[in-house]
Amino acid sequence: MLIELNNENFDKETENGLKLIEFYTTWCTYCRNQRIELSELEDSDMWIGLVDAEESPEIAKKFGITGFPTFVLLKNGEKIGEFVGFHQKAQLLNKLMSYIG
Repeated sequence: MLIELNNENFDKETENGLKLIEFYTTWCTYCRNQRIELSELEDSDMWIGLVDAEESPEIAKKFGITGFPTFVLLKNGEKIGEFVGFHQKAQLLNKLMSYIG
């Protein structure tokens, strides 16, 4: 499931559980390609939050995001991991498994 996040809903949506957040911009080609990969996971039980860093710069600043796409992994609202750049679906799932396993 893909959830658009912004200043109004970010804290509430990410306060509990394991959450994968993608920070992106609309002008980023890698981000557009990443969205194609993420859309293949849309119907899964995996929770993926999407933050447009131009629309919500405060959230991007809070996590020190400087490149796009950047993924941040949160557990109960606390950052436990980060990985930068385009990832194919299998690469993304493997990275996630290293945090869960």
